[in-house]
Parts: sequence; C-alpha cells; structure tokens
Amino acid sequence: MADFTHFDEAGNAVMVDVSDKAETERVAVAKGRVLMQPETAALIAGHGVKKGDVLAVAQLAGIMGAKRTPDLIPLCHPLALTKVTVDLMLGDDAVEITATCKLKGRTGVEMEALTAVSVAALTVYDMCKAVDRGMRITDVRVVSKSGGKSGTWTAD
Repeated sequence: MADFTHFDEAGNAVMVDVSDKAETERVAVAKGRVLMQPETAALIAGHGVKKGDVLAVAQLAGIMGAKRTPDLIPLCHPLALTKVTVDLMLGDDAVEITATCKLKGRTGVEMEALTAVSVAALTVYDMCKAVDRGMRITDVRVVSKSGGKSGTWTAD
C-alpha cells in the first residue's frame, strides 16, 4: 500500500495530511461529453426541453458540484475554491463540457474539476432523458493540472 497515499500502514483508509505542504496556486481542467441524438441537441438549441434551459441549469449544477466535492468523495479535503467555471458547448450530437477549478492551497483541485464535469453531464442527462434515454456520458477526464510539488501536467 506504500504507493497509495490514502491508506495507512495497516491498510486503513485515511485523508492525507497536507499540513506540511506549501500553499501554491493550483488549477485543474477536466472535460467530458454527453452524446445524444441530433434531435435532442436541436431541442436543447431551440429551448424546447420542457424542464428549461439545459445548458444554463447544467452550468450552475456543475459549479455547485465542484463546491460539494468533499461531501461526495469521502477522502477529499474541503477546499476554499477561488474560481470555478463550467463551459458547455452544444454540438450537432453532443454537449462538450469543460470545467476549470482554481485555488491557493495545499492540495490539488482535480477532483473538484472532475465532479463539476460529472454533475453538469448528469444534469444534461436528467433534463433530456424524457426524449433521449440512449444518451451517453463519456470521456470524463482531467486534461491539465498545475501547482504543487508535481508542477504542471497536461494530457497527451
């Protein structure tokens, strides 16, 4: 278990002690998509979904999700996020989601960015499932992070 930071010597789950880490500016960007039928995308574009403005609601849900990450992921630290953006781009057959989370602190914000994308995607699904149960949430991943001891990382 030596390679995993969330376990102690006995194999018990623990929240990592970050008190000795330096405070640095940390930024993480995550992306994902919701694949759908072109007719569903057209309904979203034309504001024809009965539950309301899908992209606006999903954007707010993603921001709220980032702020609630430690309530959802057991070993995440509660963080004082200084910035969260969730951008949704509607295509012909998908909604592309990008979330950016930022703070000055002792631990990274990758989980917050991933949660923002996931909650935004789930909201799109929830609001559109009455017309398209075959939607798929795909490609949720961290695409970049910066700050901390490990520095900057960007996905290939």
